[in-house]
Amino acid sequence: MDIIRRKAKVIKIGRVFIGGDYPIAIQSMTKCRTADTGCAIRQINDLEKAGCAIVRLAIKDMEDARALRRIKAKVKLPLVADIHFSFRLAIAAIENGADKIRLNPGNIHKKQELAAVISALKTANIPLRVGLNSGSVKDAGSRRGPMAGRLADSCMDYIKLIEKLKFNNIVISLKANNVLDTVEAYRKIAKRLSYPLHLGVTATGSPYNGIIKSSVALGALLLDGIGDTIRVSLTEAPAEEVRAAKCILESLGLRKAGTQIISCPTCGRCEVDLVSIVKELEEKLAAETRPSTAKPFKVAVMGCVVNGPGEAKEADIGVAFGKKEGLMFRRGKALRKISFKQCARVLLEEIKNVND
Repeated sequence: MDIIRRKAKVIKIGRVFIGGDYPIAIQSMTKCRTADTGCAIRQINDLEKAGCAIVRLAIKDMEDARALRRIKAKVKLPLVADIHFSFRLAIAAIENGADKIRLNPGNIHKKQELAAVISALKTANIPLRVGLNSGSVKDAGSRRGPMAGRLADSCMDYIKLIEKLKFNNIVISLKANNVLDTVEAYRKIAKRLSYPLHLGVTATGSPYNGIIKSSVALGALLLDGIGDTIRVSLTEAPAEEVRAAKCILESLGLRKAGTQIISCPTCGRCEVDLVSIVKELEEKLAAETRPSTAKPFKVAVMGCVVNGPGEAKEADIGVAFGKKEGLMFRRGKALRKISFKQCARVLLEEIKNVND
């Protein structure tokens, strides 16, 4: 099955292009005070290593806005300034090198203030993200009703104001805190506008709940061909958001897969601690950087003799366990038996040998 993507307007954010046929970009957000430049720079560099393409930073005051210039000198990722309540902070962030500005229509909506920000954006030649959240959506006139409709209608009203100012360098997001409202809001706006869409679910909760909610919502939209950038918002370290986003895109064939681990869920037939092996492999593989030219690579770790040998043979490298040891395969051919204790180390060595 091929996913036919919605053809969105092409927008440039720093060195990254989105929309059109460009790859879906992964975004995240720093989780420390922007004025704490040391912490912000460390988190941004960690995000880049994890596979993030664009990063957003909260701008609460002028100290945060001025810090953007110092941060930009030390990082490579495009910086998006997240602005709420004060249009002056948006202008200051632009003056200090932001690559994109995010405005929330729910709290910056006075025409004169919006016009001032648009003027500064035009001068800097950078885009605006119109970012709506269910927690701060402004009712569109007298219209009230389901959240998805309120998000879409409020977005349309704001876009009309911006377009009257002769500006169309725009990205849109409409995030609700539940899957159904989020999916419906994006589907509504995708039919009405051609601007790129940044996908996400807001305030998703714990990492466990957040990954499930985000996977369901983003998966549904991406299968529809909707979405040009994504963020998996988690109450967790920023790099974990990127890891989850990469997995979503890889599972849909929208991003070249790295090393994929195939493992059985275990049952009463499994006689080894398969969970510990898989966790160790995931942690060590996540810390490694594969060349961008490397082909997708499958590693199978199976715990019984029913499906284990078949899955291990189909993978690039695989092992199927019996009681205390397993039979290792490389691209369909049996190599040798390995003990449970050696498994993670031996598999990592084999992966390295194949990649080299």
